Amino acid sequence: MGEGTRNIEDGAVLESAGLSRVVEGKALVNDVSVRVAAGEILAVTGPSGSGKSSFLRLLNRLDEPTEGTVLLQGTDYREIPPRELRRKVGMVTQRAFLFPGTVAGNLRFGPQQIGVTPSDDEVDALLAKVGLPGYAGRDVTNLSGGEAQRVSVARAVANSPIVLLLDEPTSALDDAAKAGIELLIRSLIRQDGLTCVLVTHDVAQASRIADRIMVIDSGRMVKIGGPAEVLRAQSDPA
Repeated sequence: MGEGTRNIEDGAVLESAGLSRVVEGKALVNDVSVRVAAGEILAVTGPSGSGKSSFLRLLNRLDEPTEGTVLLQGTDYREIPPRELRRKVGMVTQRAFLFPGTVAGNLRFGPQQIGVTPSDDEVDALLAKVGLPGYAGRDVTNLSGGEAQRVSVARAVANSPIVLLLDEPTSALDDAAKAGIELLIRSLIRQDGLTCVLVTHDVAQASRIADRIMVIDSGRMVKIGGPAEVLRAQSDPA
């Protein structure tokens, strides 16, 4: 076992260890240590500007930590080539940034970077999984916001990730599309056994989706626990 490897028999797939990021003297993320198990959905919530998205970006090295690190299946992620890391730790952002062209072209893009081209049947199966059967040939410019976000999720899943990071994935959607994406997230986690970290400003959404909720304020983890526990703590008077 190498220096960057830790025993993962307890089921932790993703672990931040003393994770910090300081920019121009300001701690965006400050000494956050948390472990996320296989098949678990961890929601990260907190006030605007609290460091939620900064924490998420550190989890697949879109930003570099100032201190601490992240372990993926027990291996320090600095030992994993960035392109491989970002296939294993997929990310879906607030708005779906899709490549020009067809839905199928978007889904094939990631696998093609490693020399794999999903067949038509594989593309169709992936689209069925995210509730978009028959969409393979559609141009992405003709998709609704909810449909585009589903394609964004499918594109991340097409890379067969171990972890799925979601950064406010429903904040730009109407209520109906929002509910659909919430159901999709839960369904994918169950079907594929993914580990998921979801950033959301919506505590009610976190309680509907997540197994645990982590509250961040001023870059620090101030609370973590089951949804009922965290909601009760937030509602109790000071």
